[in-house]
Amino acid sequence: MEVLRVSGTSRPNAIAGAVAALLRSQGQVDIQAIGPTAVNQTVKALAIARGYLHGDALDLYTQPEFVKLDVQQEERTAVRFHVRAVPLPQV
Repeated sequence: MEVLRVSGTSRPNAIAGAVAALLRSQGQVDIQAIGPTAVNQTVKALAIARGYLHGDALDLYTQPEFVKLDVQQEERTAVRFHVRAVPLPQV
């Protein structure tokens, strides 16, 4: 499974495009964010990605979790978002 790493300076539209493309092709993606700004950019990107997927009759479902990562020999806490594509209900 693909893992996207988001920083506080990542552009939400670019992240959203990558998320939408991976959900279309693979059906799932993990996103890792360290720090409040990176988590904020991730949440904005997920909201934008929902709009990108709407034309394909897809929506997304995510489960966030805290994970411990070793970054430059230092333990850091990140938020990992497990994101899956789900079909939109037929109306």
